[in-house]
Amino acid sequence: MPFHDFIHHLEQQLQLPLPGQDAHLKMASANRLRLKAQPNEKTRRSAVLILFYPYRDKIFAPLILRPKYDGVHAGQMAFPGGRYEKTDENLIRTALREAQEEIGIKAADVKVLGKLTELFIPPSNFYVLPVVGKLPYKPDFYPDPREVEAVLEVSLDELLDEGVIGRTQLEVRGVTIETPFYDIQGHKVWGATAMMISELTTLLG
Repeated sequence: MPFHDFIHHLEQQLQLPLPGQDAHLKMASANRLRLKAQPNEKTRRSAVLILFYPYRDKIFAPLILRPKYDGVHAGQMAFPGGRYEKTDENLIRTALREAQEEIGIKAADVKVLGKLTELFIPPSNFYVLPVVGKLPYKPDFYPDPREVEAVLEVSLDELLDEGVIGRTQLEVRGVTIETPFYDIQGHKVWGATAMMISELTTLLG
């Protein structure tokens, strides 16, 4: 599908009622389903950017690999993004600012197409808003080594391929988790990021 046609279709789909929780649950871990954690007064807001761009007749979006550090999301695959700051006018601005800081894209060049459903992340107690945007060109990536170990350029074909979905057991901070995942270029994409991808691919049909 040509990039322009894909973006037009995506924009139209984002105006419709979102699949939300039904799509999220397809990629939710057994622990999440069992614990049913809810936001509380200490829950913080954050946003990530799902950024599409064309390259060599294909459509891509970047995922990042978080470095290993002493944190709940260490070593995990994610969309670029982070926490809301008081200087951000809204969560869309948060997503754009964080993506620029983390992977070096030009936020001013991004056209925002819409938003997916906010998602609660119990381990870090964040509510995260996935913001969907596009660039008309393939960006140069300049990852911040403090926050990004690698940038993976993932094709839309990879995201839509149901053959990359599997189930596994992972040990996270001493706890064994059974979870579905996407096998993306040899990396297991699971948790909130997988749930966002599920909503996106459900929306695209």
